[in-house]
Amino acid sequence: MSLKGKVAFITGAAHGQGRATALALAKEGVHIAAFDIAKPLSYPGYALGTEQDLTTLKQDIEKLRVACLIFSGDVRRDAEVKTAVHETLFHFNRIDILFNNAGICAYGLAHELSEEAWDAMLDINLKGAWLTARHVIPSMIALKTGNIINNSSIAGLRGMNRLSHYAASKWGLVGLTKSWAIELAPHNIRVNSIHPTGVNTPMNDGLAALEGKTPAQIAEASAGNLLPVPWIEPEDVAEAVLYLVSDKARFVTGSQFVLDAGLLTR
Repeated sequence: MSLKGKVAFITGAAHGQGRATALALAKEGVHIAAFDIAKPLSYPGYALGTEQDLTTLKQDIEKLRVACLIFSGDVRRDAEVKTAVHETLFHFNRIDILFNNAGICAYGLAHELSEEAWDAMLDINLKGAWLTARHVIPSMIALKTGNIINNSSIAGLRGMNRLSHYAASKWGLVGLTKSWAIELAPHNIRVNSIHPTGVNTPMNDGLAALEGKTPAQIAEASAGNLLPVPWIEPEDVAEAVLYLVSDKARFVTGSQFVLDAGLLTR
């Protein structure tokens, strides 16, 4: 897959899809810079990654005989993102892959959302991806190569009940993806977005708890997947990222890669 020796910067890396992708890339010989808030937030109110998660991720990756840097930071804070990116470049002298994965989700009717809830959703899911990329892209341009993957959602391709702010943020990532693909193609930098259905992660559990339901009840209520599965696994997302950043996808850019178990077909 021609990935050995490359460097990936991953946001929201402590658990879930970010962690699974970090480990999958590390198994292919990719050095990892893992960035995560690593602390609770008042909104959305469910458990996020922790410092301990980052520490164990570093240990697991180093067992694979590749290097791992870990950073506790908020993708909404430009200075924190800039510091992590610059330290990564100082240590590795390159960033080949950016996985904009950090994100939150929460339910609420559009007209009942607070301004704070709207801002948190858009700032973490959308602004955070832009802030991170604006610091990574110049180094990719200098290398004349790179891959950016934005983790959107099926909600980035359709409307969703009680998830208007989430859908808006994920549609925004599609706009960034297509615009960056145009801007960066002359520098041999590919940009794609991925669009999973529900994923079996701590976020899935947290959302269910906020709704007073089990994850299985949430999946049953949505009844969206065409294939007979309630959700996909983080490793499925990781495999999609592996493909998109590999030479096997060397002509894929500006695309929306769907992992929805048939949901959008329904």
